[in-house]
Amino acid sequence: MKSYSEFSIPNSVFYGQNSLSQLGEQVKAYGKKVLLISDRVIEKIGHVKTCLNALEDLDLAFVSYLDVNTEPTDEHVGEALQLCLQEQCDVIVAIGGGSCIDAAKAVAVLATNGGYIGDYMGGKTPIQHAPIPLIAIPTTAGTGSEVTNVTVITNTSEDIKMMIKHNAFLPKVAIVDPLLTTSSPPSVTAATGINALCHAIEAYISRRSQPLTDTLALSAIEAILKNLRVAYEDGENIEAREKMAIASMQAGIAFSNASVTLVHGMSRPIGALFHVPHGISNAMLLPGVLEFTKESAIEKLATIGRIISPDSSSLPNTELAQIAIDGIKQLCSDLNIPNLKIWGIHEEKFQQVIDKMATNAIASGSPGNNPKVPTKQEIIDLYNYCYHYDFTTQASSLIN
Repeated sequence: MKSYSEFSIPNSVFYGQNSLSQLGEQVKAYGKKVLLISDRVIEKIGHVKTCLNALEDLDLAFVSYLDVNTEPTDEHVGEALQLCLQEQCDVIVAIGGGSCIDAAKAVAVLATNGGYIGDYMGGKTPIQHAPIPLIAIPTTAGTGSEVTNVTVITNTSEDIKMMIKHNAFLPKVAIVDPLLTTSSPPSVTAATGINALCHAIEAYISRRSQPLTDTLALSAIEAILKNLRVAYEDGENIEAREKMAIASMQAGIAFSNASVTLVHGMSRPIGALFHVPHGISNAMLLPGVLEFTKESAIEKLATIGRIISPDSSSLPNTELAQIAIDGIKQLCSDLNIPNLKIWGIHEEKFQQVIDKMATNAIASGSPGNNPKVPTKQEIIDLYNYCYHYDFTTQASSLIN
């Protein structure tokens, strides 16, 4: 019986204000020609130009692929890979949100191993060769992709989000500069911030959690609960931005090593079929899933309750667990998180694909890490529950 745990992180992590200044030297340490992967929004903001200037200053050659969008697909990966191979790039720089970084991870692995990215899902095809070195630079405080060994790519022919986990997807270097996140509008700050909170909470309650991941997850939970509203309301608050950037990174390391649970398992099909941004779909599900899970995670939810309400720390664990759920509901309400109906998903179409979503959620493996492992019917019931979810009321006891 296995009695040990594994803990993996990038070779180097640079974090804090102006850490982007390390980009050129890090690229120089790993290669001579760069494929920079990003999107048009990051280009428009000016972050792509900043990176390219840093490469030019050291006379490093580069080409750019800037067509990733809000959800990375196998088509993006294929296009970027073709450019990488044609130009004989030997190092990849990804700057942007988790979509850009996830696409870059897939390209880095395929460039040396070949095939289609879906071939590697579930370990069907072994990854035999080291990937092209990847330097990941997040511009949002949410996905933690810069420090994780996971990539999530949409299979466009089957409308399935493929979650693929292997240490080959772990970037060599992460550069986490909070100054890059100040350009995120409030809606993106909310979505990515709640995504980071999901990562931290799921890593903490996961059946695969371990002492190292618990420490990072709790630190992230506390920082996010204290700083997300501030960053949402005042995007220029550098202190809040920096704490959110570090918390997102901590949450990323935590879930990369402990795995996510039911929220992410249910969230991916929503993103694949209805193109809801990942952070939003997670937020839509988080309180409802925690209600479902509560009785199987009382002690850990109680610990979160003590973070939310220190003055209530002497209350019984069951009450503290409820405080945790209600506090998270209130945060979602304050950040104007909609339910699935308000987002605009047509209920009839939702019902037509709900069975497929539940099947795909289970197939992802993430629900099996939940403290309370759901049946397919329970996942269907949860989808229906979350479709009409009201974030403004006290948590319901309908699901238990």
